[in-house]
Amino acid sequence: MELHQSIPVEAIQYDDRGLVPAIVQDYLDGTVLMMAWMNRESLQKTLDTGETWFWSRSRQALWHKGATSGHLQIVKSLRYDCDSDCLLITVEQMGDIACHTGERSCFHKVNSHIQPPPADTLSQVYEVVCDRRDHPTETSYTCKLFEGGDNTILKKIGEETAEVVMAFKDDDAEAIAAEVADLFYHTLVALAHHNVDLKAVYRKLQERRR
Repeated sequence: MELHQSIPVEAIQYDDRGLVPAIVQDYLDGTVLMMAWMNRESLQKTLDTGETWFWSRSRQALWHKGATSGHLQIVKSLRYDCDSDCLLITVEQMGDIACHTGERSCFHKVNSHIQPPPADTLSQVYEVVCDRRDHPTETSYTCKLFEGGDNTILKKIGEETAEVVMAFKDDDAEAIAAEVADLFYHTLVALAHHNVDLKAVYRKLQERRR
């Protein structure tokens, strides 16, 4: 993608300080990683280099994100809103760390307790599945699947696949959605059982998309 052609720098509505807010998201699962400020120069450098540059208000200087830590942000897309006064940037976050505290996202605090930042629905369900794997309970259906290992998990995937096929054959929209959801869930359990990160699947899909 040619970033320099994706957004007209002069069309952006900067505030009276010459700044515009920029929201940064993970391009794979949509997690909001951070918010920072850009001016014309940092936006232009972002477009020219394909990596995020911001304006540091505290240092009053350009800030190349990750230049010191190695946690660079490779820009995948850059958009601006209907009023042209806010930017939305999707990135590949190197090292999977965007926050200076070492967390994946700057938005990691809820009631002063650190929690994983929200992402898409599949990622949220996968986090719960992994938590069940790592902290098993006797009453959890997911934990029972893990206890049964591959034989139990893969058998369920086979059963759910057959039910998906039948739902499509019956052309029942409600049943199709329900059965595909079941198949997704059991597939997430299999991924977690084999320690395969869901984002690895997303990366494969992105590669095929291109």
